[in-house]
Amino acid sequence: MTVLEMTLGETTEMQQKAKRSLLWLGIISMIMLFGGLTSGYIVRQAEGKWVEFALPGAFSFSTLIIILSSVSMQWGLLSVRNGNVGKLKSALFITLLLGTGFVISQYMAWSQLFHEGIAFSGRIGDIKAAYSYIPAGTETVDQVSDAGNVSGSFLYAITGLHVLHLLGGIIVLVIVFSHAMAGKYTTENYNGVKNCAIFWHFLGILWVYLFLFLLYVR
Repeated sequence: MTVLEMTLGETTEMQQKAKRSLLWLGIISMIMLFGGLTSGYIVRQAEGKWVEFALPGAFSFSTLIIILSSVSMQWGLLSVRNGNVGKLKSALFITLLLGTGFVISQYMAWSQLFHEGIAFSGRIGDIKAAYSYIPAGTETVDQVSDAGNVSGSFLYAITGLHVLHLLGGIIVLVIVFSHAMAGKYTTENYNGVKNCAIFWHFLGILWVYLFLFLLYVR
């Protein structure tokens, strides 16, 4: 191996470590962001003037979709490790379709919520669906009908921010898929796929956590 080859190899390794470090920094930042949001949710709920309503069924469908997308992403990672680039392309394409399906299902859930009078800046009195009210004192639901529906605002903020991050994941998936189609990944060089898989699995785990949180902490 020449000095030039050794230098190029070291540079590539340094770049890979830098990208991996940035990836984990981003993941840690997201954990802090959503940890803060869910903590704020719990604190605000305890203060009262809070409504509890059923989550749209589309959120359950979203959960199934993102779990399946994580499975297909892992299939792609295992395929490229075994040198099967053809299966990698198929797996990435399926993951892209499922990721898009997740975003669509989230939109369907928001549409249902909006139809039920639950909007980001909506009022308690606007709610058309069945709900229960947690008072802050002795006030009645009629007395706070003009108050903001804070629980609805939290729901939109939490799920909306997750979708924004997932759209970023889809962009990364598109780039990785284009590289796979161009034959840039081999058994020895597939760090792009590995980083993409780490981020995509994290997005899946994060959504499952958020879904269970919103389902049971109400």
